[in-house]
Amino acid sequence: MLTKKELKELKLKSNSVRINIIKMISESKSGHPAGSLGIVDILITLYSKLIKHNPKKPNWNKRDRFILSPGHVCPALYATLAEEGYFKKEELITLRKLGSKLQGHPHKEDLQGIELSTASLGQGLGAAVGIALGLKLNKSKNYVYCISSDGEHDEGSVWEAVNAANKYKLNNLINIIDVNNIQICGYTKDVWPLESFKAKYESFNWKVIEINGNNHCQIVSAIEKAKKLNYPVCIVAYTVPGKGVSFMEHKYQWHGKAPNQEEKESALQELEKERELIIK
Repeated sequence: MLTKKELKELKLKSNSVRINIIKMISESKSGHPAGSLGIVDILITLYSKLIKHNPKKPNWNKRDRFILSPGHVCPALYATLAEEGYFKKEELITLRKLGSKLQGHPHKEDLQGIELSTASLGQGLGAAVGIALGLKLNKSKNYVYCISSDGEHDEGSVWEAVNAANKYKLNNLINIIDVNNIQICGYTKDVWPLESFKAKYESFNWKVIEINGNNHCQIVSAIEKAKKLNYPVCIVAYTVPGKGVSFMEHKYQWHGKAPNQEEKESALQELEKERELIIK
């Protein structure tokens, strides 16, 4: 459960991250705003309240592990890590620039706090399964959190990983599917329909929880429930792509397009107004 004060803090952090995402992608003139804006509430809630981690000791051996499988939405992860103190926020504006630590996809060797370099879709959950199995064999009590995307479930490798998690009874693995219903070339229902995720995961003997992925309280509740279940858990999180920027919301055309100067200013105005409402 979250107190009113805690909820307000999470909303303000999410708003701050969204503002930075717009600035970063606009400055780099390339990137993926829709998905990045959509998963902010999940990332902020995880890192602020749920994941065991230490920004001052990124490789702390008692940390939980977090894998962002759809690496293209890394602006949200970078801005969250900066919000949590892994590096200075001033670095965010270097996204995708030559020599920057903030590459277009997360690179483990360049940035503290990144557990796995991710770019090719469909591979993150498989890696998360391997990490979870390793922790289990070492009798570690740490969790592995993976954010996967609805679109990358088009890949057969994802379903191999789902089956492996069942085989090895990985009750230390929580997979959060970002169901935003968009892909680079259209809406997921048109490209490669996969619903229902709930029925599919349950057929592999996972426990499934469905939530509004932009609701901080529901995210906390789902993770707390997941930790009490002796199974691998899938949280089906329905999110709004482009969340917080009205002209981007639910539009697949913003999957991989940077806003121009006018669009940047319009987006920032909306987010600043939202911030004022949260503060009130």
